[in-house]
Amino acid sequence: MKILLIGATGPTGRELLAQGIALGHEVTATVRNPETASLPAGARIVRADVLNAASMAAAVAGQDVVISSLGSKLSRKPTTLFSAGTRNLIDAMNSSGVGRLVCITGIGAGDSRGHGGFFYDRIFQPLLLNEIYKDKDRQEELIRASSLDWTIVRPGTLTNGPRTQHVRSWTDLTGVTVGKISRADVAWFIFNCLNDQKSIRSTLTIACRAERTGSALAASIRLRLPNSVRSTPPSIQKAEEGEASGPNRTPGLQRHHVSAVFKAG
Repeated sequence: MKILLIGATGPTGRELLAQGIALGHEVTATVRNPETASLPAGARIVRADVLNAASMAAAVAGQDVVISSLGSKLSRKPTTLFSAGTRNLIDAMNSSGVGRLVCITGIGAGDSRGHGGFFYDRIFQPLLLNEIYKDKDRQEELIRASSLDWTIVRPGTLTNGPRTQHVRSWTDLTGVTVGKISRADVAWFIFNCLNDQKSIRSTLTIACRAERTGSALAASIRLRLPNSVRSTPPSIQKAEEGEASGPNRTPGLQRHHVSAVFKAG
């Protein structure tokens, strides 16, 4: 698969690049200064800037998929990098007939605001990321309004931990505080999304940590009950096995090639 990677020089972008090459994809990394970019062997490099529409049009031509891991330095100043860059990217994709886009934004964008935990929600995002996430909101709106086959991925707090392949995704964050996730797991999840038709035109918030929602909470409650009243209703039992459906399903919880299990307590 021919993949154009935006933001390849950032920490998550480098992980995406390495995993994409290992999977046998033909990955082209867009960089503003190829002379100073130190990228893994096997990467194709093209000089391009998301704020330069002509360079984006040239980079997108001939690709099958675009993955955007666009990032910026921490700043409290207003920015339009994400929205303006994404507008140029969407225009380039439409002109070239490239339809598949997976874009990383982050916890705190759109309706995920308020689901990152006390420190992130009350201190870190308001003080350091407020202007950045205002523009990420605009970025997401542009993507949703497009005719592309898009997937928006909002990782929880990013770490440099190993790839576990234990990833959970939510489309509904009611009652959820999103935990941490390694950049390696974000990249793994995204490559699994590329051919997943269910992920198209979806906004997925992802994390590795087990959340005390749905079956996890039910399991925790049962462990505290006497044996005489600890029987498992069929609907809860199915939810624990990842097979719940209909009104008994944990709201918004999806599993994408997930091998993790909820742990009680």
